[in-house]
Amino acid sequence: MKLKYVNIRSIREDNDVTQQEMATLLNISQNTYSQYETGKIEWTASTLIRIADYFDVSVDYLLDRTKTKTSN
Repeated sequence: MKLKYVNIRSIREDNDVTQQEMATLLNISQNTYSQYETGKIEWTASTLIRIADYFDVSVDYLLDRTKTKTSN
């Protein structure tokens, strides 16, 4: 099953962060990051947590489970 999460790409673009910058932050290649973002490979929990911490949002927001960016 191919899962794409719109909020992950949106928050990256809204903050003017490139895929390469995210890949560097996560210590992965830009190609791997792109595959995560397009749903070709599944996000790992640790990767999602690092992205959530970087953008100061909840993992639920990244996974499109809520429209609220931060947890209560």
